[in-house]
Amino acid sequence: MQNLKDKVAFVTGGSRGIGAAIVKRLAAEGAKVTFTYVNSKDQADALVSALAQEGLTAVAIQSDNNREGAVSHAIDQAIEHYGKLDILVNSAGVYVGKAFEEHTTGDYDYVMNVNVKSVFEACLAASRKMEHGGRIVTIGSCMADRTAVPQATLYAASKSALSGFTRGLSRDLGPKGITVNLIQPGPVDTDMNPAASEFADFQRGMMSIPQYGRPEHIADAVAFLASPVNGYTTGSVITIDGGTLS
Repeated sequence: MQNLKDKVAFVTGGSRGIGAAIVKRLAAEGAKVTFTYVNSKDQADALVSALAQEGLTAVAIQSDNNREGAVSHAIDQAIEHYGKLDILVNSAGVYVGKAFEEHTTGDYDYVMNVNVKSVFEACLAASRKMEHGGRIVTIGSCMADRTAVPQATLYAASKSALSGFTRGLSRDLGPKGITVNLIQPGPVDTDMNPAASEFADFQRGMMSIPQYGRPEHIADAVAFLASPVNGYTTGSVITIDGGTLS
């Protein structure tokens, strides 16, 4: 069953990893999906082609969330093409890991621009065009609640901001029938945090279920929150991390 048939979705950072899994799942559910990428053009084109071979619809737009105005422009392009926007998924994110005293204010600007400011910008652009029944889902991190490793202060701060933003925005958009929710993944097997890395066993040791998640675990949750029948979940923070430090 295609629960999202005739829906239009926009996904930031959708060319690889968790973002690509979300694009695939939403498209499989019947949505027409536009997604952004920064440098991964080959992966973005391959994803569009693979979905087209299955009779599914996706469009890739090059857009850098570190550049002010880029994501809102991409959203406007998607709306101009499809005539509406039903679902926004903020999946793009960056991580700068180094000793705290080695950071610069440029690092701060970069992480906050991509992980927080662009989410605000995307939600602002989308909410102005979304009709009743719209869905906004943001991908955060379990490190917002439990920062178990060093060199993650800036990343954790940026992801913590998303929970307050999600709860506040759910209040603002609730009267318009638009739901706003946050998913906080833990260790997920992607090229950013592969299950075969030298740090993987350490991360497994902190988990109730000592294995990495798959990108599809996160995509499943996004599909649930984006479903038309799920209109009563909003302002929620859903952590999917195998019980990390639970």
